[in-house]
Amino acid sequence: MAEVTQRDVEEFLKPLQGREIDLKTIRSEMKIKPESKSWDGIRTILFRLTEERIVKPSGKRDGVYKVITQVRPVSVFGSSNHDTIFDLRWPRDYETGMEFPFAEHIVVRPGDLMVVAGVSNYGKTAVVINFLAENVDYFPCVLMGNEFTTADKKPTPRLLSRLRAIDWVEWTVEGRDKFVLLPVWGDYEEHVQKGKVNLIDWINIETGEHYLIGPMLEKIKRNNGDGLSIAVIQKEETKELGRGAGFTRDFADVYLTIDSHGEFESRLTVGKVKECKRRVTGRSWAFRIDDGAKISNVREVKKCFTCNGKGYTRFGKCNQCQGVKYVDRETSINF
Repeated sequence: MAEVTQRDVEEFLKPLQGREIDLKTIRSEMKIKPESKSWDGIRTILFRLTEERIVKPSGKRDGVYKVITQVRPVSVFGSSNHDTIFDLRWPRDYETGMEFPFAEHIVVRPGDLMVVAGVSNYGKTAVVINFLAENVDYFPCVLMGNEFTTADKKPTPRLLSRLRAIDWVEWTVEGRDKFVLLPVWGDYEEHVQKGKVNLIDWINIETGEHYLIGPMLEKIKRNNGDGLSIAVIQKEETKELGRGAGFTRDFADVYLTIDSHGEFESRLTVGKVKECKRRVTGRSWAFRIDDGAKISNVREVKKCFTCNGKGYTRFGKCNQCQGVKYVDRETSINF
């Protein structure tokens, strides 16, 4: 049998890029006999391949190598998607027809990930349904998550009620749904569809394992292709970020939080924005939700100067904000 060459080993390793393999397996798969010169020569070949960055020692034990994934340079200015913007439609005030005022200043690109972290029962799902409503006639949309399907794989009555409330949208065409509803309650990254608007409400991870939300969000983003994903996570009232903390923000291109604004309204705050035409990070907008889905009375708010956003002073409940901690921006006497 002819001796094994470096070229032979390179061809053998090509399909194994990104994986680990040991010396014993290489010898066995390549049918190298102990009496041949290649038995010991294979180590010399692997040493050369290490210098050429084809493989690297795994560090686990002697004779185990990781086959390095080979990448090609990406054309920058010759790319067909240069400077492409994803023309996402944002939720709007159903009474005025106006989008959230900050929307025009945020730039969304194909492949982006938006994270909505919200306190329970203060409008996360309503915001997601409104994203669906505004985009269903412009992009193929996929809806999935805990809020939308029952255990027997049917749409929940609450979802149907919310869709009916948004009566300015025709949800079907020729008797067929305009969007895809998937009965998925986990492993969302496996079901994200490339090139589409994927809406996930909400990602549920067991207590003590919230750090796993970050890696899941990363995989969701990588599976977008030239589409977009909007993923919802839960947030505690007293926390700035959603469950999983900083891990949930790392891969987000847009990060929004939703909190209570008094007893009957919600407050949306713009967190991380990777690209914008005008700075909107840190600004907040209050809104009301009617019929479980209709967004109205949208206006910008700011922290109350009188109580410094605490909701109370040393004399008791703050008279300026009435304990809400925020006041309408245009009526603030200290703005």
